[in-house]
Amino acid sequence: MVANIHKEQRVGIFVDVQNLYYSAKNLYNTKVNFREILKTAVGGRKLIRAIAYVIKADVKDESNFFDALENIGYEVRAKDLQIFIGGAKKGDWDIGIAMDAIELAPRLDTIVLISGDGDFLPLLQHLRRALGCRVEVMAFGKTASKKLIEEADRFTDMDGNKKFLM
Repeated sequence: MVANIHKEQRVGIFVDVQNLYYSAKNLYNTKVNFREILKTAVGGRKLIRAIAYVIKADVKDESNFFDALENIGYEVRAKDLQIFIGGAKKGDWDIGIAMDAIELAPRLDTIVLISGDGDFLPLLQHLRRALGCRVEVMAFGKTASKKLIEEADRFTDMDGNKKFLM
């Protein structure tokens, strides 16, 4: 499904950093070019907000990475990695991303979700049907949910495109 794109569209971008990081690492053993992702996601339209959701894991150069995201133009939202008894670890922003997208939707024409996580399918459906937003998804197609791809008004497959990798 493809709707018209025009330069007056107000765009909000929501980046699931961990989803992209692990997809790029596992598929291509490389890092993601977040500057090029932002440029492509905006696509010459009016950027209202670009939010990158990160998990703090106290690893080397983490703060430099977060600063670099801010310098590119992202607002960085950080959350601590949860470590449970027994050593299990969890860190995700699914609810935070969903809440921010829903809260910002009235001020946006287009919402770009940069994640292939199928857990976001109900969010995309709600944004389109209840809130009337155009929804776009950018992700690595090999690791993206097929249902998420089908629900999007536009899907940008980052697989095989070297400009999205470093």
